Amino acid sequence: MKIKIGDVVAGADIRNRATVIQEKTNHPVQFELTADVRATLLAWLERRGGSTNDYLFPSRVDPDGHMSTRQYARLVDEWVTAIGLRKAEYGTHSLRRTKAAIIYRATSNIRAIQILLGHTKIENTVRYLGVDVEDALLLAERTEI
Repeated sequence: MKIKIGDVVAGADIRNRATVIQEKTNHPVQFELTADVRATLLAWLERRGGSTNDYLFPSRVDPDGHMSTRQYARLVDEWVTAIGLRKAEYGTHSLRRTKAAIIYRATSNIRAIQILLGHTKIENTVRYLGVDVEDALLLAERTEI
């Protein structure tokens, strides 16, 4: 949650895409900001205020710090519960995995998923998505030569 306001803002507008440095790998990872997300961020920033050097989501306890991973997880738990789902089945990581899995099912493009997730090795992406021999065989069956 170390995203700064300047990471998502370009002038008076919210960017269509943003880039952050992934902490684990120290590599840049780009992500999209859909129209709904941009509208929500704009409303949040109008309410929140701040400069481009401030964290987009500030800490509850440290006004100069960023929201902790734990606080983000608590919020996700609250949202999941509020819409009637079991919080044991949904979390911050499963939400990240869900979009990747949906894109993979739609496109079968494992390389695109690797890039989106910021994985350095394709093997990690394969393991992450749970791609197995059955998936590979299904792709082979659908491909005519």
